[in-house]
Amino acid sequence: MITYSFAFGLLLVLSNAFAAVRCSQFQVGGEDGWAVPKSRNDKDMYNDWASDNRFKIDDSIRFEYQKDSVLAVTEEEYDKCKSSHPMFFSNNGDTTFVLDRPGLFYFISGVSGHCERGQRMIIKVLDIEESSSPRPSSTADVSAAHVLVFGFHHAWVGLLFKFLMF
Repeated sequence: MITYSFAFGLLLVLSNAFAAVRCSQFQVGGEDGWAVPKSRNDKDMYNDWASDNRFKIDDSIRFEYQKDSVLAVTEEEYDKCKSSHPMFFSNNGDTTFVLDRPGLFYFISGVSGHCERGQRMIIKVLDIEESSSPRPSSTADVSAAHVLVFGFHHAWVGLLFKFLMF
């Protein structure tokens, strides 16, 4: 009996180790990095980039830039493209920022005029429940999932029953 308890405990520990959530690092702006958009048509390029990615708690974003800065600000400061007391400031050219909570994060360039030209970004960090697999959107989806799961289960029960009967 002790052997089964030990095996079960080991299985639990290993399953938790494999279920650990991985954190990712994202390069802001891709290859272009954190810079003033090249054209007026690209004014939303950083928000477009952010919306193409899924951010989770403890992911990090990396800003690479030259002769610039990055500020984490409030929504109001983001809208005004100005902050006299940012929540975070860096101007070292290679900044990593950890997304430590769910919700919205607002970033702007600290160089005058850059934010107004589109060097700003909003990132939405998903809560644990939001980042899990999507829930079915309709009764038909639920029914299809039910048939798939329980149909598979019934198939195994049927095979087991046939095996035991012969």
